[in-house]
Amino acid sequence: MASRDPPPPTTHAPPDVPTGLTLFLTIPYAFFLPELVFGFWVWILVASTQVANPLLQGWVMYVSLTSFFFSLMFLLSYLFGFYKRYEFWKVLDSLYHGTTGILYTSAAVLQAHATIVSETDDLKNYFINTAASFFAFITTLLYVLHAFSIYYH
Repeated sequence: MASRDPPPPTTHAPPDVPTGLTLFLTIPYAFFLPELVFGFWVWILVASTQVANPLLQGWVMYVSLTSFFFSLMFLLSYLFGFYKRYEFWKVLDSLYHGTTGILYTSAAVLQAHATIVSETDDLKNYFINTAASFFAFITTLLYVLHAFSIYYH
């Protein structure tokens, strides 16, 4: 009976994930900061308006806040190296950003509808809702780009 050599030690970390500040300069990881900044603006702007449709803008707030905190946790896990423990990390990252892109699409459309409804009420709220809609669509695009680029990376 032949003895088997033990398998070489494996690291589950994707070999192409940069460390330090180069993380912010490498696609797809460079999308983290814009996702956080634009997502932050979405929920700050929605929170600063007089909510005409609580159900619509409540969903926008839920999606933008939860996405902000989960994206922040993903960013911290990359910065501190927690991703190195799991081999399915890339798939999890892609699924999260893809799902968040879909949820942000629904939130952006609902925010655009709330903007249209608020046009007749108050001009100041209309402009704030317009800015929130713009940032919601930009954030949607960033999440979708992140999902595709991490999948094909």
